[in-house]
Amino acid sequence: MSLIEIDNLSVTFRAQGRLVHAVEGVSLKVEECESYGLVGESGSGKSTILRAICGLAPVTGGTIRIAGQPLPSPRGPGFAAQVQMVFQDPYASLHPRHTIDRTLSEPLAIHGLRDSDARVVQALVDVGLPPGFRFRYPHQLSGGQRQRVAIARALMLQPKILLLDEPTSALDASVQAEVLNLLNRLRAERGLTFLMVSHDLSVIDHMCDRILVMQHGKAVEELARADLAAARMTTSYARSLFEASADRMLAAP
Repeated sequence: MSLIEIDNLSVTFRAQGRLVHAVEGVSLKVEECESYGLVGESGSGKSTILRAICGLAPVTGGTIRIAGQPLPSPRGPGFAAQVQMVFQDPYASLHPRHTIDRTLSEPLAIHGLRDSDARVVQALVDVGLPPGFRFRYPHQLSGGQRQRVAIARALMLQPKILLLDEPTSALDASVQAEVLNLLNRLRAERGLTFLMVSHDLSVIDHMCDRILVMQHGKAVEELARADLAAARMTTSYARSLFEASADRMLAAP
């Protein structure tokens, strides 16, 4: 049994007076401890899939199962203990008036967990930040440090699944590598399962065992990492993404 099972998922909503078919009939399975990537251009529906899993986008067709169980609507406390999301922008995902200590302690208080001081300190150490950072505010941290805090917050309840929505795209290239390596280490140490969104195939190649290429809300092609590395694509759209990513890497200083 796969840990994440999405079958024929559709997401439709109304925007500016018209219906938007953000996701149409997408199916995928993610195994336990696997890292699975969703790639495609902006508007391809990849981030909408993550939002649908979290209950933040309207599911108009299909099913989503976690560990074989359909997700309840609305999502309950048990969902937060299983699944957490790390958002794209570390500048926007942390409350500007809350200390890091309050940000990390809040999930523990909501779920009635004790020993918050020790848990917060350990969480900071786990993501490579000094314990003294707990009394700082987000504006006192760099972008990479903020994203480390966001990752620590996502892990406070010890979930088995992390949904990663472009977790490094707002960071400088050198900091991106540090955060990606941190995520890989945490996955290995904790047996985490990742479902990761990116427009950057080099990031996906570094992080993911399998990928699903999406276009206009539909699944185009599924690839193993070895297929991606060897450029063994069967669709012209997937090949064009690969070639565009290769061109960007060559053009980089």
